[in-house]
Amino acid sequence: MDQTMSYADILTKIVREEGKHQFSIQPIRIASVCDRESGEFLLIATGWDNEEWIDSVLFHARLVDGMVVIETDNIEEGLKPAMIKAGIRAEDIVWGYKLESQQATPTAA
Repeated sequence: MDQTMSYADILTKIVREEGKHQFSIQPIRIASVCDRESGEFLLIATGWDNEEWIDSVLFHARLVDGMVVIETDNIEEGLKPAMIKAGIRAEDIVWGYKLESQQATPTAA
């Protein structure tokens, strides 16, 4: 099996499961967005938090050249340990902010 496809399967499962387990006492909608074609995987929150409208990214990762690039991870314990446990190699997970440019070689997270 193509490693990138395998990583897409893992990310889809993790993002969807995490979305089911997010707790909110306010009527905040948690949605998972998993686009295998573009390699984008997000967990977003929208809704009213008291008198304030919330629209925020809880988690965002991209698949780039066989690597998982974490752009945002606002999950309390982070999703990297879940990714590793599910079969993504630790050296294949990198932080987007550590990349100097889109063409730069990713550094391990």
